[in-house]
Amino acid sequence: MPADTLAQPGHQAEFLLYRLYRIHVTAGRQVVQLCESLHGMTRREWRVLSFLAENEGVLSSELAERAMLDRARTSRTLTTLADKGLIERRPKPSDRREVHVFLSEQGRRVHGDIFPRIRAINQALVADLSAGERELLDTVIARIQARADALLAGAPPLARDNPDDEP
Repeated sequence: MPADTLAQPGHQAEFLLYRLYRIHVTAGRQVVQLCESLHGMTRREWRVLSFLAENEGVLSSELAERAMLDRARTSRTLTTLADKGLIERRPKPSDRREVHVFLSEQGRRVHGDIFPRIRAINQALVADLSAGERELLDTVIARIQARADALLAGAPPLARDNPDDEP
Protein backbone atom coordinates (compact mmCIF):
# COMPACT_ATOMS: atom_id res chain seq x y z
CA MET A 1 0.00 0.00 0.00
CA PRO A 2 1.45 3.44 -0.95
CA ALA A 3 2.36 5.87 1.82
CA ASP A 4 -0.18 8.53 2.73
CA THR A 5 2.21 11.43 2.18
CA LEU A 6 -0.46 14.09 2.63
CA ALA A 7 -1.31 12.86 6.14
CA GLN A 8 2.22 11.74 7.04
CA PRO A 9 4.73 13.75 5.00
CA GLY A 10 8.25 12.43 5.24
CA HIS A 11 9.98 15.55 3.98
CA GLN A 12 9.37 19.18 3.04
CA ALA A 13 8.41 18.49 -0.58
CA GLU A 14 5.46 16.36 0.60
CA PHE A 15 3.83 19.06 2.76
CA LEU A 16 0.51 20.16 1.26
CA LEU A 17 1.33 23.84 1.78
CA TYR A 18 4.66 23.46 0.00
CA ARG A 19 3.07 21.60 -2.92
CA LEU A 20 0.38 24.26 -3.32
CA TYR A 21 3.02 26.98 -3.02
CA ARG A 22 5.06 25.37 -5.83
CA ILE A 23 2.02 25.43 -8.09
CA HIS A 24 1.41 29.06 -7.15
CA VAL A 25 5.00 30.10 -7.83
CA THR A 26 5.38 28.10 -11.04
CA ALA A 27 2.13 29.18 -12.67
CA GLY A 28 2.33 32.60 -11.04
CA ARG A 29 5.49 33.35 -12.97
CA GLN A 30 3.39 33.52 -16.13
CA VAL A 31 0.98 35.92 -14.43
CA VAL A 32 3.82 38.18 -13.33
CA GLN A 33 5.29 38.17 -16.84
CA LEU A 34 1.92 39.08 -18.35
CA CYS A 35 1.29 41.90 -15.91
CA GLU A 36 4.79 43.34 -16.18
CA SER A 37 5.23 43.01 -19.93
CA LEU A 38 1.77 44.16 -20.99
CA HIS A 39 0.98 46.85 -18.43
CA GLY A 40 3.99 47.41 -16.16
CA MET A 41 2.08 46.07 -13.17
CA THR A 42 3.23 44.00 -10.22
CA ARG A 43 1.39 40.88 -9.07
CA ARG A 44 0.07 42.82 -6.05
CA GLU A 45 -1.21 45.63 -8.29
CA TRP A 46 -2.98 43.05 -10.44
CA ARG A 47 -4.51 41.36 -7.40
CA VAL A 48 -5.87 44.65 -6.05
CA LEU A 49 -7.10 45.75 -9.48
CA SER A 50 -8.81 42.40 -10.07
CA PHE A 51 -10.53 42.33 -6.67
CA LEU A 52 -11.58 45.93 -7.20
CA ALA A 53 -13.13 44.99 -10.56
CA GLU A 54 -15.33 42.52 -8.66
CA ASN A 55 -16.09 44.90 -5.76
CA GLU A 56 -16.18 48.45 -7.07
CA GLY A 57 -17.00 51.17 -4.59
CA VAL A 58 -15.48 49.43 -1.56
CA LEU A 59 -13.33 51.08 1.06
CA SER A 60 -9.62 50.32 0.84
CA SER A 61 -9.84 48.39 4.13
CA GLU A 62 -12.52 46.11 2.65
CA LEU A 63 -10.44 45.65 -0.47
CA ALA A 64 -7.41 44.69 1.65
CA GLU A 65 -9.45 42.05 3.43
CA ARG A 66 -10.80 40.56 0.20
CA ALA A 67 -7.37 40.51 -1.46
CA MET A 68 -5.75 39.10 1.72
CA LEU A 69 -3.26 41.97 1.96
CA ASP A 70 -2.49 44.20 4.88
CA ARG A 71 -4.06 47.66 4.89
CA ALA A 72 -0.82 49.61 4.59
CA ARG A 73 0.32 47.69 1.51
CA THR A 74 -3.11 47.96 -0.02
CA SER A 75 -3.10 51.71 0.52
CA ARG A 76 0.34 52.04 -1.12
CA THR A 77 -0.78 49.82 -4.00
CA LEU A 78 -3.91 51.93 -4.50
CA THR A 79 -1.75 55.06 -4.61
CA THR A 80 0.41 53.46 -7.30
CA LEU A 81 -2.66 52.37 -9.28
CA ALA A 82 -4.11 55.89 -8.98
CA ASP A 83 -0.80 57.37 -10.19
CA LYS A 84 -1.01 55.02 -13.21
CA GLY A 85 -4.56 56.22 -13.89
CA LEU A 86 -6.11 52.79 -13.25
CA ILE A 87 -8.33 53.63 -10.27
CA GLU A 88 -10.25 56.56 -8.84
CA ARG A 89 -10.79 57.42 -5.20
CA ARG A 90 -14.10 59.11 -4.46
CA PRO A 91 -14.92 60.57 -1.04
CA LYS A 92 -18.39 59.85 0.30
CA PRO A 93 -20.34 63.13 0.05
CA SER A 94 -21.73 62.84 3.60
CA ASP A 95 -18.35 61.93 5.15
CA ARG A 96 -15.29 63.00 3.17
CA ARG A 97 -13.04 60.86 5.40
CA GLU A 98 -14.67 57.76 3.90
CA VAL A 99 -13.16 57.15 0.46
CA HIS A 100 -14.54 54.57 -1.95
CA VAL A 101 -12.40 53.09 -4.70
CA PHE A 102 -13.43 52.49 -8.33
CA LEU A 103 -11.73 51.40 -11.53
CA SER A 104 -11.10 54.14 -14.06
CA GLU A 105 -11.93 53.50 -17.71
CA GLN A 106 -8.26 52.71 -18.29
CA GLY A 107 -8.38 50.33 -15.32
CA ARG A 108 -11.35 48.54 -16.90
CA ARG A 109 -9.44 48.18 -20.17
CA VAL A 110 -6.36 46.79 -18.40
CA HIS A 111 -8.50 44.35 -16.41
CA GLY A 112 -10.35 43.35 -19.58
CA ASP A 113 -7.02 42.65 -21.28
CA ILE A 114 -5.32 40.70 -18.49
CA PHE A 115 -8.21 38.73 -16.97
CA PRO A 116 -8.88 36.46 -19.98
CA ARG A 117 -5.16 35.75 -20.28
CA ILE A 118 -4.93 34.67 -16.65
CA ARG A 119 -8.13 32.66 -17.05
CA ALA A 120 -6.36 30.84 -19.91
CA ILE A 121 -3.46 29.98 -17.56
CA ASN A 122 -6.01 28.63 -15.07
CA GLN A 123 -7.67 26.58 -17.82
CA ALA A 124 -4.30 25.17 -18.90
CA LEU A 125 -3.54 24.09 -15.34
CA VAL A 126 -6.67 21.94 -15.13
CA ALA A 127 -6.84 20.90 -18.79
CA ASP A 128 -5.74 17.32 -18.08
CA LEU A 129 -8.48 16.82 -15.50
CA SER A 130 -11.92 15.50 -16.40
CA ALA A 131 -15.00 17.54 -15.51
CA GLY A 132 -15.58 15.20 -12.56
CA GLU A 133 -12.00 15.60 -11.35
CA ARG A 134 -12.28 19.39 -11.58
CA GLU A 135 -15.52 19.29 -9.59
CA LEU A 136 -13.91 17.03 -6.98
CA LEU A 137 -10.81 19.24 -6.79
CA ASP A 138 -13.02 22.30 -6.31
CA THR A 139 -14.88 20.55 -3.49
CA VAL A 140 -11.66 19.36 -1.84
CA ILE A 141 -10.07 22.81 -2.05
CA ALA A 142 -13.17 24.35 -0.44
CA ARG A 143 -13.04 21.78 2.39
CA ILE A 144 -9.32 22.37 2.97
CA GLN A 145 -9.91 26.15 3.01
CA ALA A 146 -12.73 25.75 5.52
CA ARG A 147 -10.43 23.63 7.71
CA ALA A 148 -7.63 26.21 7.43
CA ASP A 149 -10.09 28.95 8.41
CA ALA A 150 -11.20 26.88 11.42
CA LEU A 151 -7.59 26.28 12.50
CA LEU A 152 -6.94 30.02 12.38
CA ALA A 153 -10.15 31.06 14.17
CA GLY A 154 -9.33 33.15 17.21
CA ALA A 155 -5.61 33.35 16.44
CA PRO A 156 -4.00 36.80 16.69
CA PRO A 157 -3.30 38.44 13.32
CA LEU A 158 0.16 38.19 11.85
CA ALA A 159 2.33 41.28 11.50
CA ARG A 160 1.60 40.95 7.79
CA ASP A 161 -1.70 39.47 6.70
CA ASN A 162 -0.11 37.46 3.92
CA PRO A 163 3.42 36.39 4.87
CA ASP A 164 4.13 35.14 1.35
CA ASP A 165 3.24 38.45 -0.25
CA GLU A 166 6.22 40.15 -1.86
CA PRO A 167 7.58 43.14 0.09
